[in-house]
Parts: sequence; C-alpha cells; structure tokens
Amino acid sequence: MYAIVEIAGQQFKVSKDLKVYVHRLANEEGSKVSFDKVLLLDDNGSITLGAPAIEGASVEAKVLQHLKGDKVIVFKKKRRKGYKKRNGHRQYLTQIVIEGISATGGKKAAKAEKAVAEPKAEKEAAAEPKAPKAPKAKKAETTETATEENN
Repeated sequence: MYAIVEIAGQQFKVSKDLKVYVHRLANEEGSKVSFDKVLLLDDNGSITLGAPAIEGASVEAKVLQHLKGDKVIVFKKKRRKGYKKRNGHRQYLTQIVIEGISATGGKKAAKAEKAVAEPKAEKEAAAEPKAPKAPKAKKAETTETATEENN
C-alpha cells in the first residue's frame, strides 16, 4: 500500500515504515503528525484518485529529527565579462517516518460531496438577478461639449 501525499508544499510517494526528508516542520522531535492532503491511494492494485484530495484519507507520521541538508553551491558566471558570484546555503529539513496510511472515506465520500455541491451552486446562480447594464456614453457628444468649452 502506498500513497502520494502533499507535505509542506511538496508531493511524496510514501509507504509504511519509509523515512522521508521534508522541508522543516514546526512539530517537536518525537511528536506525531498527520497529513490530510492525500492525492492518490493504492491499496494492492485498487487506485483511488482525489479531486484534488481524497476525503477522509490521511497519513500518520512521527518526527524523528530536525537537521540541515548538504551544502548547495550556487555559482553564477557571465563569460568574458569578469562576473562571478559564488553563494551557497544549507536547507533546513525534518526527517519523518511514515507510521500508517488510513483510507477511510475513499471514493464514496468524494462522489457524495460532488452530488450535494452541484445543486447548491445551481440554486445560488438562479437566485441572483442580473443587474441591467449602464448605457454607454457617445463619443460624439463628449467631443462637442469639449469644443464648446474651449470657445
């Protein structure tokens, strides 16, 4: 069983007992965290797609440690101009281990929500009357008044 989940703005393919490095999370080391934005779920061949996320599905993880990644060198150069810039940084990361993937809710909740949401949108659109458009000003009249003011 695996899932594609969005964690801190990035998408990861995760499965049980997998260690993942993600962008720094605010949780303390040793604490548990749950991610609700599950985009795809594969349960032994039966694939569930979200639109955009699967309702009721979640991924539970435990924060192992906060650390800094390897140094990344950013080097900029423009040839024949004498321009060189060297810069670097180390990204702040959090190591998590996936403890479980729960698929409660699945396809049925997503279909039921769509069926309920569509009639409401149609009723609201029918209830709002459209305002009449304001008449457009004629350009000929505006130029005549401008010439009269100048005389």
